[in-house]
Amino acid sequence: MKTPMLSLLALAVTGLAGFAAEEKPAPLGYSDTPIIPGTKWKVHDIDRPAPAVVKPAGKPGDAPADAIVIFDGKSTAALQTRQKDTNKLLPCPWKIENGELLVNGGDCWTKQEFASCQLHLEWKSAPETKGNSQKKGNGGVFFMDRYESQMLDCDNNPTYADGMTGAVYGQTPPLVNAVRKAGEWQTYDIVFTAPRLENGKVVEPAYITTFVNGICVQNHTKIMGPTKHKQTTDYSGSFPAKAPLRLQDHKNEPPVRLRNIWVRPLP
Repeated sequence: MKTPMLSLLALAVTGLAGFAAEEKPAPLGYSDTPIIPGTKWKVHDIDRPAPAVVKPAGKPGDAPADAIVIFDGKSTAALQTRQKDTNKLLPCPWKIENGELLVNGGDCWTKQEFASCQLHLEWKSAPETKGNSQKKGNGGVFFMDRYESQMLDCDNNPTYADGMTGAVYGQTPPLVNAVRKAGEWQTYDIVFTAPRLENGKVVEPAYITTFVNGICVQNHTKIMGPTKHKQTTDYSGSFPAKAPLRLQDHKNEPPVRLRNIWVRPLP
C-alpha cells in the first residue's frame, strides 16, 4: 500500500510544480540580447518604448480615434475649392444629400496638408451615369495634390489599363479589377508614402499601397512622378514636404458620391 500512496504524493507535488510554473509571469523584455542592426535597440529590448494606444472604430471602415475626419456625412468644413482665374480659396461647393457628398462644382482640396498617410474613403457612381470609358463614373484622389489614385466605373466598361480604378493614373494599372457594380459603394483604403526630399528635390520616390473593396491592387508601387494625362512624368523640379489632398470632380452626370472620408498622418 505504501507504493501507491507515494505515487499519489509524487503526482500531487508534480501538479503543484506545474501549476506554479504556469503562474510565473512571462518576461516583459530582455537586456542581454544583441543590438538589432541599424537601430539602437536590442532584440526584445525591455527599455524600448511601447507604441501609443489607438482605439479602433466601432465598426469596420469607420474612423479610428486618431484619424482626421474629412467628411462624416454632416459637414464640408474640412474641404475648400479654388477660383479658377485667381486661385482664391472658397468654401466647398459640393452638396450633402442623405449624408453623402455629391461631387459637383469643381475639384476640392483638404484645408489640412499631408505627406505620408493612410486614407479611407467610400464612393459610388450611379448605374445610369452617361458616357463610357473615362467619361463614366470617373473620380480620383490626388495625394499631395500631385499623385492620382483613380476612381472609375470599371464594371463592364472597357478603358485603358492605367486609367482603371486603383491605377496610379497614367502609370501603373491595378493588379486586378476589384470594383463592384455601379450603384454599390466602393471602398478605398490606401497607404501613401511621400517622396523623400533633400533641399526640395526628390531623392526617393513616392510609393502607394491600395486596397479596393478589401482587395490589394497596388503593393508598395513606386510612383514615377506627378500623374499626368497622355504624358510621361518624372521628379524634376522642386517639391513641398506636405500638400493638401485633392478630390477630383470629373463632371459626371449624375455626379459621383463620396462618404466616410478620413486620414491618418504617418511618420
